[in-house]
Amino acid sequence: MISASLATNGRFNFEGIEVSNVTLESNSRIEIPESALTWRFSRSSGPGGQHVNTSDTKVELICDLTQLRASQVDLDRIIARYGGELRVTASSQRSQLQNRQIALRLLVEKLEATTHIQRKRRPTKPTHGSTQRRLDSKRKASLQKAARRRPNDE
Repeated sequence: MISASLATNGRFNFEGIEVSNVTLESNSRIEIPESALTWRFSRSSGPGGQHVNTSDTKVELICDLTQLRASQVDLDRIIARYGGELRVTASSQRSQLQNRQIALRLLVEKLEATTHIQRKRRPTKPTHGSTQRRLDSKRKASLQKAARRRPNDE
């Protein structure tokens, strides 16, 4: 799950994430300043009746990745993957606040996934039992196929 810690004078309080006038910290590895975030709101498509025609519930969150504060290795990896900015949209909910929560959560998850280093797989040998079972099943299939052949007339 996403963990974040901030000052308590935030404007929005998103389930475990607060956005304040200072910074948003994600696992203390990446800091996203408030100035790096640009919010845009527009009308969502889909069902919702009259509500959908009058409310700007679709949220587009644009993050300027050049303003992030993180280690140089993490910054290089993020900018190499996404370029100078990262756009996240959310329009699945009827509430703008819920869509804001979703967009911010998606942004943090994408940034954390990019900085996560995947371990290299250490190849292992098959066990003696699994090798034996594989050879037994091959022998059994071979015998079944041999039984289908015509008998030799010699």
